Amino acid sequence: MNAQQMVTIGLLVILGILALIFLVAFVKDLLAHKDSMEKESNTAVSSAIGFGINFFDVFGIGSFAPGASLYKGLKQVDDKLIPGTLNVACTIPVVMEAFLFIQGVEVEPITLVTMLVAAMAGAWIGAGIISKLSKQMIQLVMGVAMVVIGFVIILQVSNVIPVEGTAIGLGGVKLIVAIVINFFLGAVMTAGVGLYAPCLALVCVLGMDPKVAFPIMMGSCAYLMPVASVRFVKEGSYNRKVALWGTIFGSLGVFVATRVALGLPSHILKIIVICVMFYTAATMFYSLSKEKKQAA
Repeated sequence: MNAQQMVTIGLLVILGILALIFLVAFVKDLLAHKDSMEKESNTAVSSAIGFGINFFDVFGIGSFAPGASLYKGLKQVDDKLIPGTLNVACTIPVVMEAFLFIQGVEVEPITLVTMLVAAMAGAWIGAGIISKLSKQMIQLVMGVAMVVIGFVIILQVSNVIPVEGTAIGLGGVKLIVAIVINFFLGAVMTAGVGLYAPCLALVCVLGMDPKVAFPIMMGSCAYLMPVASVRFVKEGSYNRKVALWGTIFGSLGVFVATRVALGLPSHILKIIVICVMFYTAATMFYSLSKEKKQAA
């Protein structure tokens, strides 16, 4: 057994234990409230939302922003329960993403482990630092960064900036840069800014194969979500019916999307990354504008 296989097995065992702890708490709560499921939520609509947001989540678009909008717009979840519902409904799909990509994509062990640890450390340690910054400032900086990086990747795709983009790992200064930035990305997750899009950009800009980003970004979130979701389950601060059907059909969406993503060539993935960059920037600028209007 080589180092890659040992690291893969170790990561998956830990992730499996976390997922099992969450599942036990989730199922126990569902059984305890099986006769009092929310009647205002539509099963078909909740299932469709779960499938859709997790399908596109695989390509780096993220599930939380579109999920929150759809739950609210289609009146499936009470506003105060949206954060908990999204976390609980997306936990198993995100764990599935991590399992499928960690096994299906070759990444150098030192790169994968250090970037995962950096993101988790950022989420736990960096949260205190990020909390001192305004969400508006973070959104502005990240939005501008997404636009700039999007144009950089366009230059790469058009060979104006020659980058091979085939590496499966990093070393030296590039690895240090990746670790530092992923720490920051883990921290800004706590402010509601997604990790997927900037992580995709980071991998592309550093000259790695875009596919390498998937186990890194999926794993970064997958190790955090089960723990957070157990808290929401124990507090009962989520919509049980929506979370149940979102979990089932969200997992199906992940399975279908993963089969598609793993079969795409790198240049097609880079084009998808560019689209994700500009989509993410647009949502950040829109959110920033909306919050400024509300404050005024």
